[in-house]
Amino acid sequence: MAWQLFRLGRWSFVHRRLVVVTWLLLLVLAGVGAATLSGKTTDSFTLKGMESTDAFELVEERSPDASPDGATARIVFEAPEGESLTDPANRAAVEEALARVGTGSVDSVADPFTTGTVSEDGTVAYAAVNYNTPPGEVSTADHDALDAAKQTAEAAGIGAVVGGDAAGADLHDDLAEVIGIGVAFVVLAVTLGSLVAAGMPLVTAVIGVGIGAASIAALSGFAELNSVTPALGTMLGLAVGIDYALFILSRYQHEVRAGRPLAEAAGASVGTAGSAVVFAGLTVIIALLGLAITGIDFLMQMGVAAAAMVALAVLISLTLLPAFLGFAGRRVVRDRRSRSGAADTGGNTEAGAGGRRWAKAVSKHRVVALVGGVAVAAVLSLPLGSMQLAILDNGVAPAGSDSRVAHDLIAENFGEGMNGPLLVVVDTAGADDKLRAVETVHATLAGSDGEIAVLIPPLADDSAEARAALAGQLDAVDLANFTIIPEGGPSDAGTKELVDSLRADLAELPELTGATAMVTGQTAVGVDISQELADVFPLYLLVVVGLAFVLLVLVFRSVLVPLKAALGFLLSVGVALGCTVAVFQWGWLNGLIGLDATSPVLFILPLLLTGVLFGLAMDYEVFLVTRMREAYVHGTEARQAVVDGFAHSGRVVTAAALIMFGVFAGFALGDDSIIKTIGFALAVGVLADAFLVRMLIVPAVMAIVGKHIWWLPKWLDRALPNLDVEGEALVSKLGPPPGNPTAAVATEAGAVESPPAPTRQPVS
Repeated sequence: MAWQLFRLGRWSFVHRRLVVVTWLLLLVLAGVGAATLSGKTTDSFTLKGMESTDAFELVEERSPDASPDGATARIVFEAPEGESLTDPANRAAVEEALARVGTGSVDSVADPFTTGTVSEDGTVAYAAVNYNTPPGEVSTADHDALDAAKQTAEAAGIGAVVGGDAAGADLHDDLAEVIGIGVAFVVLAVTLGSLVAAGMPLVTAVIGVGIGAASIAALSGFAELNSVTPALGTMLGLAVGIDYALFILSRYQHEVRAGRPLAEAAGASVGTAGSAVVFAGLTVIIALLGLAITGIDFLMQMGVAAAAMVALAVLISLTLLPAFLGFAGRRVVRDRRSRSGAADTGGNTEAGAGGRRWAKAVSKHRVVALVGGVAVAAVLSLPLGSMQLAILDNGVAPAGSDSRVAHDLIAENFGEGMNGPLLVVVDTAGADDKLRAVETVHATLAGSDGEIAVLIPPLADDSAEARAALAGQLDAVDLANFTIIPEGGPSDAGTKELVDSLRADLAELPELTGATAMVTGQTAVGVDISQELADVFPLYLLVVVGLAFVLLVLVFRSVLVPLKAALGFLLSVGVALGCTVAVFQWGWLNGLIGLDATSPVLFILPLLLTGVLFGLAMDYEVFLVTRMREAYVHGTEARQAVVDGFAHSGRVVTAAALIMFGVFAGFALGDDSIIKTIGFALAVGVLADAFLVRMLIVPAVMAIVGKHIWWLPKWLDRALPNLDVEGEALVSKLGPPPGNPTAAVATEAGAVESPPAPTRQPVS
């Protein structure tokens, strides 16, 4: 494999104009596709086959004009100080504003003065605008109409804000990308010692992200994509694109300093560091594509899109980066001198001395390092025990935004439950006495022990005319609805318990009346999806970890190294989720990332974080441990091989982790609560995995176990194909670099001081 990658890298270097033009042409084509084909994304998270979504489908089937899953906007009005909205002039201004929202997509506009959504003191009112299109498909004309209504009210001196899912959200945050790129440039400049070299990984990563993001945008014109999909793809594509290019470019610098011709140096860097990049990328892709196992559409979309971004990053690192190196030549290389004045040709440079000292210290105090590292991870994971999951609402929107102001005004004046009502849908098609079935449901709901603030309609107080109208409705569509306003908000634990309580109370309805009742609404959807994710999570973990385990056995030709890698990953996930709970749910230090409210954790985070972080964790495992294994099989004693491997690869892995942290942290500082949560969890997870697990616990474990860490049954050793990740076949064909006749071709980050024809140690 190393030889094939060498040829690819050298060919890209020599034919650099063709390679660059090809990638730029792909970027232009993707951009044209995005500009002409892109559609709107959706902010909703739904699943078919759940009670909550089955209820929506039933309403749509029986009453097509009802559009139960259509978008809703809430226009909240606030009277001038000392006045009331019920004053004739103010009321007229509100009604004039509401008259502006009517478009062909609007099903209904609820007048607050007739529906009773005016606060007791008359200072605040809200109107619900219901659309016949889903949230992600609300047109520009509809948004313009909402803006016109707001401006009309404000012109009359009345405060107005627009909330609800019809307002939409833009999850693309340019500032987040700028922050990530800025951090990456600083780290790259320090690590590579050249501004030209520092710019190359950024340019290649941006081109890859541009192609991927534009392709996803074009695809949105043919399929309904969740708005998180392009944001997650951009986040991962930028992070891994920079990191992968860094490993190859660092290797190229060494090869040039060691005296190889430039084209051969480019090929050697792709043949060695590129091998690690390929396998690291494969582990990420496996973890992301594994999300398809869940069978959940929006997770499958995220996984496939992000995996495509990672694949692009690998391909660009293997081809476009060598092409750029062909144009730059030696300008990306700045000679480094050791304290003795000798050029860096692969020996123990000052740059690697820090990593060597660290590895020696960890090896010397290996038991203390292992126990201490695990203890720190355990403490940081403690908040995980109180984690609550929910679909995030506008209560965590940026302070001062229309969505947040609307949410808070409604909660303060009408109760938290008004921001997340529940809907009970009664199907009377199988009932002998339809009206009695509905009355039974009403009595059950009214007598519920759950936290119900308001039940609409209150059938017990209805007139004979109202009951007759309900009977006529049941004869026509066999359907009745009850709206429940909970005491708590949609993300409150009490509201989730209310959903479970109502479903339990209504479970016997089919036996009693022949009718069925389903509970739906935002909170109910969150409860159902969370349960679905919990059910599929064990299977997902088994398949993804199993496939990655097999891949790592092929790479490292060891059983214990992949096992250690997987167990260490669990510590990283625990730390990431624990810190997320502490910051977002408990509110610890949340002001540092721009939060001013607490909320449950995003319901998809545990599974999504597991998939993404597992792939990234295996990246660092591959980059660090591959070099340790190479030293061992070339004759170095097992514990010394850990030190030597760390000395050569620790510095670059540290830089890669800091870059990835910077990219994710940039998204964590953005405004959107969903992307903020994902970015924060990934940033913490990367820090924990790179510095706590891979650079402390991993070398400690390998020093404790010694040579047995490389154990592999002899029968399995004979059965496994030789992937030549260490590049031994490449060494035999190329020979050592002219400037360092004792150095063999290295892996991703540094040189190997071994004879060109090493004697392999037994590893079984």
